Amino acid sequence: MEENDRVDAIAAAWLRERPGTPVEGIGVVTRIWQLAKIFGDDRRRILAAAGADSATLDLLSVLRRSGPPYRLTTRQLGERAHVTAGAVSQRVARAEAEGLVTREPLGAGSRSVVVTLTPEGHTLVERLVDRVLGREADLISGLTEEQRDALTALLRTLLDDLQARLGEEKITPVGSD
Repeated sequence: MEENDRVDAIAAAWLRERPGTPVEGIGVVTRIWQLAKIFGDDRRRILAAAGADSATLDLLSVLRRSGPPYRLTTRQLGERAHVTAGAVSQRVARAEAEGLVTREPLGAGSRSVVVTLTPEGHTLVERLVDRVLGREADLISGLTEEQRDALTALLRTLLDDLQARLGEEKITPVGSD
């Protein structure tokens, strides 16, 4: 443990006050929480400056990544964004009101709804993705390529393990309830 590291100091204090307390997770989990807060706050600032929010970026990004003709059913949107049908409905309604997507029944008599990215939505998502992903690349630029690769592999291992043990339904977007 580093003496001047705040997270290590928390673990050391618990061990001092309660010997035998399981503190092995503090160094990983507390740092991940702190990083998530930093990354989330920074993303919100970037998006707010561009007149958007995370939910809009998520919706438009899922549609954009689907490839031409940039259309998905609301069910597909929910599955790919890992959000509820209600959240999809709210996101689509807001984006439709802003002219970023259109929605229409999948076919005659169908209860399914298809959502399509508009040219305005396409232009916005292209701009947002460049800003957000460029900023994220800048935020991790203090790591070497080898460090990024190692961290990516470790985080993938941890996430895969937790998803297997807790179940996919326990994994929700950061900041959701």
